[in-house]
Amino acid sequence: MKAYFLLRWRVLSRQLIEMGWWRPLLLAPVLIAAIGNALVVLSKHQTAQWLLPLLLFFLTISQHRRRADLGFLHLAAPNFRQWLAAEYVLWSVPVVLVLLAFGRLEVAALTVALVPLAAWVPPARPQTSTQHRRSVFRSEAFEWVSGFRQTRAGWVWGGLVLAASWWHQYPLAPALAIGAWVLTLSALYATPEPSSMLLPALRQPSHWLRRRVALALLYFVLTAAPFTWLMGTASAGWGSAAALLLWGVAVLVMVVLVRYAFYPHALLVRLTQGAVVSVACLLFGHPVYPVLLLVTFFGLIWKSNRQLSAFRHD
Repeated sequence: MKAYFLLRWRVLSRQLIEMGWWRPLLLAPVLIAAIGNALVVLSKHQTAQWLLPLLLFFLTISQHRRRADLGFLHLAAPNFRQWLAAEYVLWSVPVVLVLLAFGRLEVAALTVALVPLAAWVPPARPQTSTQHRRSVFRSEAFEWVSGFRQTRAGWVWGGLVLAASWWHQYPLAPALAIGAWVLTLSALYATPEPSSMLLPALRQPSHWLRRRVALALLYFVLTAAPFTWLMGTASAGWGSAAALLLWGVAVLVMVVLVRYAFYPHALLVRLTQGAVVSVACLLFGHPVYPVLLLVTFFGLIWKSNRQLSAFRHD
């Protein structure tokens, strides 16, 4: 296991070197600012502080179940779960330190006790069935089909609808539901598709890109409609609901553009998507963030078209 962790560290270091030193230097402050701001806000709140262990636990489970090395570890080191538990505790150290800084001893202890349990959660089962019929929806919305199947996003959507309906008299409930749904959908676009799926369609890169963005927006608007309706009928009004829906549209468009702007580098795609979502969450925290988001939006349009043109297939 020590040799394996050393190998993982070398691979990650090599990927960061290939990315270039300036990209992590630009992305790291944005990610740290967004995550730090969220941790501070939740840690200060008397009730919301208890959400941190649960959020970190479910985030760890989500990443654990999709690990590609679980099969190898099961064969090579039967006691690997103890090592993974220690690894997950190390990743939760920043959250624990913030909680301790605000004197939240009970919440910090719950975080340390809860997060390592994710190592004993069984991995996601690979889909081996070939019984599905070919359809336009499956071929065009492959991110949604595979993503919903692997991450159980349908259950997440149903739970968010129930929670927003139960507390519909509070405008914050459907607003948080929209935000959580945007983050869930962003994860569906975190992995670039294989080149075999991309190359046959790249006779017109701009047309391909517009179609991917249009389909993502169509499905997002349809699935976010219940949250928008609940927020519009509450005291927040239709203006606030429309503004939040436009925010979700902007975030999802930029997430899709990032996927193709840095294709096929999965690590850089995920880091940049995290930075984009972080800036979007900090949108009203400082006047510089809206300007930065606007510049990033037009930059991603140019970069995605340029990157796809390199894979042009005439």
